[in-house]
Amino acid sequence: MKLGARILKTGIAIILSLYLGQLVHSPSPVFAGIAAIFAVQPTIYRSYRSIIEQIQGNLIGAVLAMFFVLALGNHIVVIGLAAIIVITINLKMKIENTIGLSLVTLVAIMESPGGNFIQFSAIRFSTIMLGVFAAFIVNLVFLPPKYENKLYFKISNTTEEILRWIRLSSRHASDHNLLKNDIDKLKDNMIKIGQLYLMYKEERYYLKKNDLVKSRKLVIYRQMISATKKALDTLKRLHRFENELHLLPEGFQQSIQEQLDCLINHHEQLMLRFIGKIRNQTVYEEGALCLNKKELFGLFLLRQKEVSEQDDGHLYHTMQIVSTIIDYGEQVEHLDTLITSFQSYHQDENEIKIDENSIE
Repeated sequence: MKLGARILKTGIAIILSLYLGQLVHSPSPVFAGIAAIFAVQPTIYRSYRSIIEQIQGNLIGAVLAMFFVLALGNHIVVIGLAAIIVITINLKMKIENTIGLSLVTLVAIMESPGGNFIQFSAIRFSTIMLGVFAAFIVNLVFLPPKYENKLYFKISNTTEEILRWIRLSSRHASDHNLLKNDIDKLKDNMIKIGQLYLMYKEERYYLKKNDLVKSRKLVIYRQMISATKKALDTLKRLHRFENELHLLPEGFQQSIQEQLDCLINHHEQLMLRFIGKIRNQTVYEEGALCLNKKELFGLFLLRQKEVSEQDDGHLYHTMQIVSTIIDYGEQVEHLDTLITSFQSYHQDENEIKIDENSIE
């Protein structure tokens, strides 16, 4: 079992917040620890955005708590009513992420008001904000996330699995039920890839030069995801129409298999070339063997002339397979163009530091 950065950061944030609470002689440092749990975020940008929202949410909780205690007391019904209003205000201000900590602030202030209620409230509010700032410091300093590394490997591993299944399916060597289950898992992987992409997109750099490089990398990663999605669409078509594909003439089946092999090899080499495992000068030798979309569509038209009108349904399914392969080929070609362009402009930034420990 691996301890992720988020787990370690949460523990460090709790330690730091409790220590700071004791350092300033807070009567209830535990509230700083609770606040730190809520405030830990996966990215520095989200942490910055969170601290702005947490300040607003905690002010709402503190002000309403003071108002209700001074006006109506701290009966449990009053606390419940105040909590409802705090939630409503947070939702209206579209800072629903702070509802949990706002309620902690509310209850912490209302649960035991003493003689110096204003001073008591200010101390509780300050203690909770101490935990928020401690979590922000931890997010800023300790264990900065490497979402680019995670994103690349998630795309690479998912793509590799999809392409392996395409090879088997195009040769009628895949198990129908096993492939069906794996397709569902691959769909979930694509959702996780989208989440990692957003995390990487939210990362910020201090140098403007790095922002320029990252903006171009974002375009490439977005295209990588598009190419992988098209590969998955191709696999789903092959799986859905495997019987129709098996009934095609052997010559046409062979053409489709060769085209898929060519695209798969091209796609694999692009993923390796992006991280510097293949030299930029290396010529994709099998590229000449790939059919362009006109040639592949031409083969389909020849196939159309060979069948009778009774085979219209079968021909329609064949057309879906061919069109998906053409779309997949276009995405791979576009990815090739983007990587070539990026590496020609950023020769020093075209490698990702591979760290297997960063893969989830």
